[in-house]
Amino acid sequence: MRAWRGDCERHRDVNEETESKSAPKPRIQRAQRWNMVWVVPMVALLLGVWLLYRHFSTSGPLAEVTFETADGISAGKTEVRCRSVKVGIVKEVKLSDDLNSVVVHCEFDPDVSDLLREGTRFWVVRPRLTASEISGVGTLITGAYIELDPGPDGGPRVADFAGLEIPPATNSSVPGRRIILTADQTGSLVVGSPIYHRGFEVGRVEARRLDSRGKRVEFDAFIQQDYAFLVRENTRFWNTSGINLTADSSGFKLHTPSLQSMISGGVTFGVPRGLERGEEVPDGTKFALYDDSEAAEHSTFNPTLTFLLLFDQSVRGLSDNAPVEFRGITIGRVAEISFDLVKEADESRIPVLIEIDPTLMRPETAAEMVKSESMFLRDEVGKGMRASLKTGSLLTGALFVDLDYYPDASVASLGQSGGFTTIPTVSSGLAQLEAKLTAILDKIQALPIETTMQDIAEAAREAKTTIADAREALQEIEEAAEAAEKVLADPEFKELPADLRVTLDELKKSVASVGPDGAVQGDLLRTLDELRASLRSLKSMTNTIDEKPNSLLFGRESSGNPIPKAPRVKR
Repeated sequence: MRAWRGDCERHRDVNEETESKSAPKPRIQRAQRWNMVWVVPMVALLLGVWLLYRHFSTSGPLAEVTFETADGISAGKTEVRCRSVKVGIVKEVKLSDDLNSVVVHCEFDPDVSDLLREGTRFWVVRPRLTASEISGVGTLITGAYIELDPGPDGGPRVADFAGLEIPPATNSSVPGRRIILTADQTGSLVVGSPIYHRGFEVGRVEARRLDSRGKRVEFDAFIQQDYAFLVRENTRFWNTSGINLTADSSGFKLHTPSLQSMISGGVTFGVPRGLERGEEVPDGTKFALYDDSEAAEHSTFNPTLTFLLLFDQSVRGLSDNAPVEFRGITIGRVAEISFDLVKEADESRIPVLIEIDPTLMRPETAAEMVKSESMFLRDEVGKGMRASLKTGSLLTGALFVDLDYYPDASVASLGQSGGFTTIPTVSSGLAQLEAKLTAILDKIQALPIETTMQDIAEAAREAKTTIADAREALQEIEEAAEAAEKVLADPEFKELPADLRVTLDELKKSVASVGPDGAVQGDLLRTLDELRASLRSLKSMTNTIDEKPNSLLFGRESSGNPIPKAPRVKR
């Protein structure tokens, strides 16, 4: 190593001696402290620092939104808007780690960082066509964008969100009443289905889902702020979707809502008759959604009395929830029809359990019917009150229970069976009608039907002959009509009116000659005068011959006093 260093020093000394001999000696001067060349890198450095500051000072918060697909979303193009105002832009779109969704990285403006809080919702606004509405048509020109709905004020700041695949009907910032409706089935209700009050649209269905146990369906409903006061404690909601055709004891019933409700479904609400409205409810209150308006009306039914009825006739056509009426007024319903209601094994009558709501009757009656075995009921049964089955509809054959007074009914009283109070029953009008029909059929069977049928056959034969004669008469009439038609078509018949007119003119002239001013009339009058004179002369001659028959030979006497004739003697 030392030898190598020595060789290097010798070579350096040799090189220096060679250079000193061949190269000129340089001029050495002191370097300057500042040069204009340093201005360019310094300006570039300051510009870079300013750009970095500008970038970090103007860049807003970042957030990740997860969607099922990236349909309509493009990095660097798709905007994020809040109430149609741009508040950010999509920076990056990539698949999630499990490949089941996409993650959209969004950058927001610095002044909207408080919008990224818990409860904020994101969804993609694109053209959508549903049964209830058409939305997002404007994006066909401007392109799809992501809409932001801020969460509740004061919520904690978050950066990860789960995007909605279906846009909500209304933003959470819109004032109004938000409630929850629960039902057994969804029916035709969808997101966006309208909510009506007295036929006027006041809200919409925002979402639907199964409850935590998966047994009922929950609907998020929104009522506009102007109509929020209509939702009270005793408000009832019912489904008005589609055409509802029901058949019960009162016959067939057809309910047809509006065209929009038939297509997209709908909900109607109101307070049943006779029920107080109650106080206003807060957001998040749950209401039951009934199948129809009748179910909502009957939801106020509160049965407090139960009775057992034992019928000795068929109950075919009687079903659970069939009405119990008192002279046409519904006061209860059928709760159960089963032999398990009685303990006696030899009981052949059909047990029917009914429930009665006393509040549906008169107030004084309801006050007295506090128990099933009250004295009021005992007295009414003693007056002849009985239960019977009656037909509610001849088309469906449905039956209902009717309570009424039968003065001719046999004496009976309240009883006990299977732990229930029993009300006496009577045969229904249908059974009596069957007995009457049987008697009528027996009478019909005793009638001389064969003789009557023979008479009818004979009458039919005579009618057949009469019809034949009538046909011949019609044929003759047709022939006469044809002959008349030929006569009318004859040219000579057409000239007949002119000939008749000439004849009438001549007849008029003839009649005029016979008239008072005519010559015939004067001649006739003179002839009549001469005839009267001849008749007077002839009478005078007959009188003379009668008085003096020989006057024809000797002439008559000149005396002017005739001799009276003696009366003739009858022989």
